[in-house]
Amino acid sequence: MMSTKKILCMILYIFLSSPLIAKDFKNNYHLWYDRPAYNRGADYTRVVSRGYPYDEDWERWSIPIGNGAIGACIFGRTDTERIQLTEKTMGNNGAYNKGGATNFAEIYIDFHHTHAKNYRRDLWLNEAISTVSYEHKDVNYNREYFMSYPDQIMGIKIKADKAGALNFTLRPHLPYLRAFAEDGLGRSGEVIAANDLITMGGVVQHYDLPYEAQIKVVNFGGKLKADNTHGEGRIEVCGADSVVLYVACATGYELNEDVFIRPALEKFKGNVHPHEKVTQRIAHCTSKGYEAVRQSHIADYTALFSRVGLHLTDDVPALPTNRLLAQYKSGKKSIYLEELFFQYGRYLLIASSRKGSLPAHLQGAWNQYEYAPWSGGYWHNVNVQMNYWPSFNTNLAELFESYMDYNEAFRKAAVRNAVNYISKHNPSVLDPIDEENGWTIGTGANAFNIEAPGGHSGPGTGGFTLKLFWDYYDFTRDKQLLKDHIYPTLLGMAKFLSKTLVEQEDGTLLVDPSYSPEQVHQKSYYKTKGCIFDQSMIQETYMDLLRAAEILKIKDPFLKTAEEQLGRLDAILIGSSGQIKEFREEDKYGDIGEYRHRHLSHLCAMYPGATISSNTPEWLDAAIVTLNERGDFSTGWAMAHRQNLWARAKNGEKAHQLYQNIISTMTLENLWGSHPPFQIDANFGATAGVAEMLIQSHEEYIEVLPALPTAWSQGSYSGLKARGNFTVGVSWKDNKYDTLTITSNQGEHCRIKLPNTQDVSVLDSRGKKIKTQIARNNIVGFNTRKGDSYIVSFAN
Repeated sequence: MMSTKKILCMILYIFLSSPLIAKDFKNNYHLWYDRPAYNRGADYTRVVSRGYPYDEDWERWSIPIGNGAIGACIFGRTDTERIQLTEKTMGNNGAYNKGGATNFAEIYIDFHHTHAKNYRRDLWLNEAISTVSYEHKDVNYNREYFMSYPDQIMGIKIKADKAGALNFTLRPHLPYLRAFAEDGLGRSGEVIAANDLITMGGVVQHYDLPYEAQIKVVNFGGKLKADNTHGEGRIEVCGADSVVLYVACATGYELNEDVFIRPALEKFKGNVHPHEKVTQRIAHCTSKGYEAVRQSHIADYTALFSRVGLHLTDDVPALPTNRLLAQYKSGKKSIYLEELFFQYGRYLLIASSRKGSLPAHLQGAWNQYEYAPWSGGYWHNVNVQMNYWPSFNTNLAELFESYMDYNEAFRKAAVRNAVNYISKHNPSVLDPIDEENGWTIGTGANAFNIEAPGGHSGPGTGGFTLKLFWDYYDFTRDKQLLKDHIYPTLLGMAKFLSKTLVEQEDGTLLVDPSYSPEQVHQKSYYKTKGCIFDQSMIQETYMDLLRAAEILKIKDPFLKTAEEQLGRLDAILIGSSGQIKEFREEDKYGDIGEYRHRHLSHLCAMYPGATISSNTPEWLDAAIVTLNERGDFSTGWAMAHRQNLWARAKNGEKAHQLYQNIISTMTLENLWGSHPPFQIDANFGATAGVAEMLIQSHEEYIEVLPALPTAWSQGSYSGLKARGNFTVGVSWKDNKYDTLTITSNQGEHCRIKLPNTQDVSVLDSRGKKIKTQIARNNIVGFNTRKGDSYIVSFAN
């Protein structure tokens, strides 16, 4: 007979594993407001931070939806609704003369409902649907918005609860049109209405890039009237019961190596005009029907979002999100808001990064400006990395594929940049075969161009980027992925980095020239040799490359070079203040550079790297000194990096304090993060930081609740990921966990650190006790079967 303990464990396993029961533990997360977004226009647009515009109506109050390729911001107005539309391949020359994201279109819907009552608008994170409801003249009106990835369409349903009560005018607008001119910044466009369809589009001059959008109006009851007498086409709806709008848009952009190699006017030459693609999407959804399109969207989205449940509190305040945030900022902290902010980051990543689209950029998938701040680009000295930190530990690994595809598309240009860089800085080691010089990426990149290192960030930006690729493998343990994508990417970057190193008199190999990202000394970016960022990112890249080669049993002559150079990098140094040095020549902390600088590049070896950890206690102590000296307050994304670093230091109180600081000081009413202006990396970095507080696996074992703050003294989570492709669920009370489940998705050996190893037992899904091995530091190891789940129980 089975023991009582085994029976209880099996019951517990079934209880925790049941999708129906698990769903009951998950809050139905939503942002909600009892008023529309402001719509005050240009008079409320001001300039902040290096001259970039800041429209507080859009940045603070609109609600974002997206499907990876297309983003829309919903204002929820009752007089004139505004829907701002972005498509990530739509760009113009813009900032830095390198090209960048631009606003695709504005969609206005005139309802003329000026005295609405019982108003409410929501963004339901569990299904990625935004809703608006209100009463006007004894009629209840409801609107629903979503952005479908399967059908590549925005669906909108507008209805009234009284027959024939729905009347409005749909009038899209193409912004920032200007005549073609010598400056190359022209943009043509027109909006034409015909029957039940509005077509709008034109050409972006700088790239000779065609673009098009269509809006299909499907009315139930009432009449439609197309009107082209106002300069831009519009459709009037009169006396309808309900109306469905389908919105599709695209450009002539195709992601391939030509985008990054050819001159501006040649990048898209020969590509197919987007008209047929957009037309097919509209026709498909019209035929499919609104409810079917809606259900496809929900099924696709929830398959990703519902993977992770986090439960920190039962106290869900009955306050609109903006007032809940205001209370939080004034000192009345809400654990529910902290839980919501975590899941909102996951929502935003799903909405802005899907296979087949460009990756999430600095503003995710959203931009209302003619030129997005910082070009809406991919900044490789921390921002793009931070965008994808939560994709792995919050169980969204496949969302990284959009960046991987983007990276591989620009690889030929990156090889060219590597050749040019080595030719300039270390020509004696230049290989006559271009590809043998590897590839490189500098700080700046966008949908149209990439940069080489230099100026304010050194070659370590490439190695820093490669941590994403290694983590993609490490969290999935997909050996085919490792062979086809990760290893070749590591090898190419390592070859380039090896040629940035110059031997010194003492035998060390140092990057020359070297820059710690954006660090300024005496009013200019500080140029040096072998800063800790560059050296440590080369070290991380070499270590990951050698691990990959060992797993794949690859023998390559370059691996000996990497192994030999690895021992001569001298990558981590401690100064006289007890700090991790940022520069080799510094003595005390702050001798060189800004004392409270936003970047913590010399601690990237601690997070997202793993060189500095509890396995290197002297370095870890020095990293804590650096964190304290650098200070807590900074930009949104910089505080998110600090949050993750404090989590790695296993200091839950400090990590939680940084998380609270992000919400309190750098979060807008729609919960977007701010630099300012709006940047989405704070959202993503903070979400990753919460997961890092709840689970870590970078030290070759799983540790649950490694940085749990006292404020989260009880709770549970399910679905978070650990390296080795383990899915973990745990519940805890009084800061101690009482149940722990682990699902092995690849059948790897599992090692987990426990509070103690007394009376530890591991049961599989059949209730069979699994043989365990006890190692030092309370680490328990056991073999697993692919697809099986395990319950770990122990004496507290």
